[in-house]
Amino acid sequence: MPPKTDFARHSLGILFYLAGVGFFAANDALGKYLVMADYGVAELLFVRGVGALAMLLPIAWYVGARMRLSGHWTLHVLRILCQTGDSYCFYYSTKSMPLADVMTFYMATPIIVTAISGLFLKERVGPYRWGAVIFGFVGVVIALAPTSAAFSPVALIALLGSALFAMSLVLTRKLRDNHPLALVAWQFVGGGLIGAAFSPLDWATPDALNAVWMLVVGIVAAGCFLCMARALALAPASLLAPFQYSAIFWAGLLGWIFWHDAPTPRIILGNAMLIASGLFVFYRERRLAVSVSDRVEPIP
Repeated sequence: MPPKTDFARHSLGILFYLAGVGFFAANDALGKYLVMADYGVAELLFVRGVGALAMLLPIAWYVGARMRLSGHWTLHVLRILCQTGDSYCFYYSTKSMPLADVMTFYMATPIIVTAISGLFLKERVGPYRWGAVIFGFVGVVIALAPTSAAFSPVALIALLGSALFAMSLVLTRKLRDNHPLALVAWQFVGGGLIGAAFSPLDWATPDALNAVWMLVVGIVAAGCFLCMARALALAPASLLAPFQYSAIFWAGLLGWIFWHDAPTPRIILGNAMLIASGLFVFYRERRLAVSVSDRVEPIP
């Protein structure tokens, strides 16, 4: 049995990750609504960045977070580019594809993370964890039931976004010595600047309500990435990867609460498989709990 402190830290990381994925579900729905309203993706990235920084910077000042980044600067630049590219691919693909199809491709992220975390982070990934990841992905396909649009050329953009998102998660884990607030704030600075540079090409002045929604997307996205950055400081990327599938649960829950979408037997079966996948990983962690030596800078 591994040290209890490792299990407690990893369990807290799982909770943060689940919260981050919940924020992601809200971000997905709001983002699709805005791009379907004919606002440019670059414009959304720019205004989203403003909203995120309006929340993050006061918090960083209040808690006295160290905003200077440590580690090789190329990794930080690569992480910012991956995060921005992931967001662009997601919002762009939702313009032409059903959200369920886009999410199916993004649910390939746990498989990619599990594969590259062993290569880049030297994390131990055994057959049980691989089995849980693949079993969960089967549940995703059952729950979402992709349409023929999943085989369109735009689907390649969604798949690229999934790969970029997976790479950004691995880089976040690698740069975990930085304060999560610093990582997320600089991410939105970079993404906002890139969005500002390209937004004049496809700018559509939003009305007051949609301008507020764009800022809200930034706040929600900031909460998402802050939770994920904290989670990746506490637990291995390959351990957290299967819990990405909880996005399907959150999407179903939000649909039921706000749009009264009754879950079908297919969705119930798929979500049951996702929950079983996550519980199995947690059970294995409780029994074997991969011990990882890392340093975590606490958030006051």
